[in-house]
Amino acid sequence: MPRTIETRVTEEDKKIETSLRPQTLSSYIGQSQIKEGVSIAIEAAKARGDALDHVLLYGPPGLGKTTLAGILSNEMGTHLKVTSGPAIEKSAEMAAILNSLQEGDLLFIDEIHRLNRQVEEVLYPAMEDFCIDVIIGKDSSSSSRSVRLPLPHFTLVGATTRAGLLTAPLRDRFGLIYKLEFYTVPELTQIIMASADKLGVTISPDGAKELARRSRGTPRLANRILKRVRDYAQVRYDGIITGEIAIEALDMMAVDRLGLDHVDRNILSTIINKFDGGPVGLDTLAAATGEDPGTIEDVYEPYLVLNGFINRTPKGRVATENAYRHMGL
Repeated sequence: MPRTIETRVTEEDKKIETSLRPQTLSSYIGQSQIKEGVSIAIEAAKARGDALDHVLLYGPPGLGKTTLAGILSNEMGTHLKVTSGPAIEKSAEMAAILNSLQEGDLLFIDEIHRLNRQVEEVLYPAMEDFCIDVIIGKDSSSSSRSVRLPLPHFTLVGATTRAGLLTAPLRDRFGLIYKLEFYTVPELTQIIMASADKLGVTISPDGAKELARRSRGTPRLANRILKRVRDYAQVRYDGIITGEIAIEALDMMAVDRLGLDHVDRNILSTIINKFDGGPVGLDTLAAATGEDPGTIEDVYEPYLVLNGFINRTPKGRVATENAYRHMGL
């Protein structure tokens, strides 16, 4: 069976991504409209001596939401505290996190759509009025009362792959809302060249372009593929990644010319062969392919939809003519 590029994130991948992440807006490649908007917001906040407005970043995984949060912290010259929605189970935990912040700090909450309602409600006064409501005396022997405690001015940066799952009260409290788009091949080529330089890898422009073409418009996957192809070039050749070596390595790894791997092709072939091209529901498709429904919806589907391989309809997923042609059917 051919080796494939895994789309899931491993601990090793996280370490690599951290070392390759840009630290400033000037070194951040792509997302030009977001960079311009963020740059103006940062400059204005600094001029006022105020904290940056709350920021919501949404889009498919691997496009740079966490990286942007780090850059915002660096550009503002403040501390960054990182957590995630599933990690905060109780209101008291959120209150403790907020109470630990200092003036101007950035709190980054990944997968913010997965906060439970009780925890989320703690954020409402914190984001709007920079305070938290603490209930004391909540037991059978005394009546409960609420005490409002002030918080330092801070910036909440929320990241989500499913903006539609955010509640309206939470979404409306973000002053800056940005959608991260898939990257173009020239942008990914620049990213790969920069990452290769940091990793000490010699790569030709043709090699970088070939990797970029097969990276599904995603910097995280581009960096991961670069590392895999680096290993291939080191073992089979002299360590230099040329266009020919990149094609050979990626073909061996079952990543085709459009960046589709065996999971993408399995999804397409399942819709076409098992369900006559669709429509097929997400849960049914997940069961037929052996993949998690959330993984299909968040990781694989956005790229397949973007490139016109499947359509999402009220009745389910439908394979397009492009899918039939790509699969040779």
